[in-house]
Amino acid sequence: MIEFYVPASSGEWLAFLSALATLLYGLVAFLMPRTALRLLHLAPAGDRPEGLAESRAALGGFRVGLGLVAILFAQPLIYLVLGAAWGAAAIGRLLSMLFDRAVSIRSLVALLVEAALAAAAVADVLQLL
Repeated sequence: MIEFYVPASSGEWLAFLSALATLLYGLVAFLMPRTALRLLHLAPAGDRPEGLAESRAALGGFRVGLGLVAILFAQPLIYLVLGAAWGAAAIGRLLSMLFDRAVSIRSLVALLVEAALAAAAVADVLQLL
């Protein structure tokens, strides 16, 4: 029987909130792909069925699964995976800003959010608090 685990410390709450943000972000892309693509300024991709499929799968389904598993199991290694995933997203965003000249306020905000979600997910596991 699976019990819902309530975080006990501030570090666990940070990891839980990172997982919850991942799940919610994924649900928006999963259930409302056109909205998610418009928010990311990728609306032309949402005009084609392939663009919607990519949004539901890569932007939505992947994050829904990752966030849901992190919330349901609340295990340190799963939080490390969550942090590594958001950290890799932040590194990819940074590389794009450097090499693709994709520097904008939106990119900077997204970089900060991704880095914050990565740090929140691993702070307790790596005893950074």
